[in-house]
Amino acid sequence: MTVVLLILSVITGVFLGKHFGKKEKLAKNLLVLSAGFLITICLNEVFPQVYTSEAGSSLGIFVIAGVLLQMILEALTKGFEHGHFHHHSEHNILPMALMVGLFIHAFIEGIPLANEEQQLSPYLLGIVFHNLPISFILGAFLFNRKNESRTSPYPSLLIVALFALASPMGMLLGNYFNPDLQPYFLAIVGGIFLHISSVIIFESNKNHNIDWIKIGLVIVGVSLALLMHLFHHHPVAGHSH
Repeated sequence: MTVVLLILSVITGVFLGKHFGKKEKLAKNLLVLSAGFLITICLNEVFPQVYTSEAGSSLGIFVIAGVLLQMILEALTKGFEHGHFHHHSEHNILPMALMVGLFIHAFIEGIPLANEEQQLSPYLLGIVFHNLPISFILGAFLFNRKNESRTSPYPSLLIVALFALASPMGMLLGNYFNPDLQPYFLAIVGGIFLHISSVIIFESNKNHNIDWIKIGLVIVGVSLALLMHLFHHHPVAGHSH
């Protein structure tokens, strides 16, 4: 179920991006909605698991490491995670750096899934919700380039396949780690989530005007995550597998 949801979230997003990718406003709205959802999952689900673990008091450095790691990955992806993809469309080449950056990002997010107790955990749904807008932008970029007709579709399909399989591969690797390392991986991913969602939410609006639609979408995303939080069974602090 977990692997199916991860792959479907990417395929669905790419499909929507391919057919509706020219609607930039739709992509931005999906990103903002997912950012509200993601930052709430991060603060309500991920960080409590991190800081109620036995090593919680010393895990702040791993959260910071996650933030710094995401900043480094964005040097490769050029802000794809935030919807910054206009300058990429000018280049009719295989975006190797983009592929590497997105793969590492999704792979690391998948590692903690190996030790999630519930199939439909908030952490998993946070990744799924996060995958949709990124995949939308990826599909829009890969399949709506100006010179697409002269480009083989196979490199694009390869990038989509690698991105779709990155988190499941991370989860597979996570099965070989000691479960006691779970808080450390969650701390790193929490830093990644925090950086991405905060950048999307707090990006300056044009002329610094209040964007009520953006605020409304963030509230909707936060509300969905809070609703999920209410119905999610939370394990006792300090429980380990």
